[in-house]
Amino acid sequence: MIKSYIQAIEYYLPETVEHNSIEDRLTEKIGIYKRTIATQDESASDLAVKAANKLFDQTNFDRQKIDFVIFCTQSPDYILPTTACIIQERLGLRTSCGAFDFNLGCSGYVYGLSLAKGLIETGSAHHILLLTGDTYSKYINEKDRSVKVLFGDAATATLLSGKEAESDFIGPFVFGTDGSGAENLIIPAGGMREPLSEEAQIEQEDQFGNARSKANLYMNGPEIFNFTLKVVPDTIQQLLEKSAKIKEDYNLFIFHQANKYMLEHLRKK
Repeated sequence: MIKSYIQAIEYYLPETVEHNSIEDRLTEKIGIYKRTIATQDESASDLAVKAANKLFDQTNFDRQKIDFVIFCTQSPDYILPTTACIIQERLGLRTSCGAFDFNLGCSGYVYGLSLAKGLIETGSAHHILLLTGDTYSKYINEKDRSVKVLFGDAATATLLSGKEAESDFIGPFVFGTDGSGAENLIIPAGGMREPLSEEAQIEQEDQFGNARSKANLYMNGPEIFNFTLKVVPDTIQQLLEKSAKIKEDYNLFIFHQANKYMLEHLRKK
């Protein structure tokens, strides 16, 4: 049977670096000391194209063999057209190559692996370029320390292919959704529900002195923290059961959560 596997992974970080104050107690708590920031003229596609070209240069893989470009982003270049289509042209990929975006944050890479696995193992594609790229800094108000110290900009490129094998190289997966928490991590204005307007760009200050408008990223940190501690351990247990494994079978668990404080609580739990 054809099984999907990862051939190579590359990344691109913007050249501009912002440092969190090492004297700030919050910096020590979250464990984030620097963030890479896209320039005013850099978009998510620019970062993704650089990551992809880096991958092609490092692997000497023939880009004309790519059957699909999948791009995970929450900061697309345009509402339409699809950013993946723009990337296809910029990378010089053949026009018979499929391309689409999907909009997810923390879970995006895992979803991308699952999508690529499905396309390869159903015979819809042989070689897939999975890209992630975001410029979250463009959504953040400089006066909002609740998110400014956490978010940076970057892109990754992953080359996935298929080969004959008896067992899986990727997966299994455990998925879940709880849309009731939508307002805890949101950019309220800018979509069709609440179009961008002068009123939406008026800054307001919260009780902690953080300023933001409805066009900026808002995160309810305590609610996200509580959700993570409640959901992640159970999800890991489900994944172990699905894999017929136990925790002791692994030397290392890697979580997508750039927050030292939260990681320590997850580890203990």
